[in-house]
Amino acid sequence: MSTFVILQQMAVIAILVLVGVYLHRKDSIDENTAKKLSVIVMDIVNPALIMSCVLSGELEATHKDLLNAIAVAVVLYAFLCMLGFVIPRLLPIPKSEQKFYNMMTVYTNVGFIGIPVGKAVLSNSAMLYVIVCNVMYCLLFYTHGVTILGGKGERINLRKILSPGTIMALLTLLIFWFDVSLPTVLANSIIYLGNATVFLSMALLGGCIAKFSIREGLKDKSIWIYVAIRMLAVPVVLVCILKALHFQTEMVQAFCLMAAMPVANLPLIQAEKIGENTEILSRGIMVTTVLCFITITLLMSLQF
Repeated sequence: MSTFVILQQMAVIAILVLVGVYLHRKDSIDENTAKKLSVIVMDIVNPALIMSCVLSGELEATHKDLLNAIAVAVVLYAFLCMLGFVIPRLLPIPKSEQKFYNMMTVYTNVGFIGIPVGKAVLSNSAMLYVIVCNVMYCLLFYTHGVTILGGKGERINLRKILSPGTIMALLTLLIFWFDVSLPTVLANSIIYLGNATVFLSMALLGGCIAKFSIREGLKDKSIWIYVAIRMLAVPVVLVCILKALHFQTEMVQAFCLMAAMPVANLPLIQAEKIGENTEILSRGIMVTTVLCFITITLLMSLQF
């Protein structure tokens, strides 16, 4: 994958994010509007984009590819769960803050950012691996994630695991496995809904970035250590292992991209819900989201 192609695609994403920053500063997307648009993105258009990858008919993968992807995703997230206990202990932070870096290590934005960026950067066939990562993410967050964050009365919530995104991802895998053909009207409707994801997601992301001071966030030394380990070292090691095992290039590219994603929003939402201090998570989201344009371009250009 050439550096020029990556730069082009990431430049498009950056422009859409800047549009979001502009809309936020012009108050066209205020706090209330952003919440409503987030629901639309998370529950409707993002899930539709997941399924549209299969319905487009351009997904050239086999059952073996899917099984390999599931196996790699299970191992990857098991490793991240272990790494979640290691990285916080390498950082100059109080013990009370370690659980937040644990969450940041395991739960990166493979959905809200990962799906639209993957759609822009990867081939359509590689999106199968992005879908598998999203299923694994959802299964883990409402079990492992809520347990790590804690909170009075908080426990594993099996009902929340079955979010619209998880349901649509699982349905997509079933449609792929059994080669199901949906009626043309329904299939086209889902594809058109999915097409709205990239702009809406990036516009909302721009609004989030506009609310925080990037300069202040970049002064945090712990964030830089986190970025070096989690957003650079982990993807590089993953690529080396997958290449050594002779997995196909599309799978390596997809998992590299998912491993390089910035911190996810869901831990922040959960922390707010249980009354935790969200400053670290907010700063982590903002800084890693800004830096990911550099790290993703670097990784995807140099590894392939």
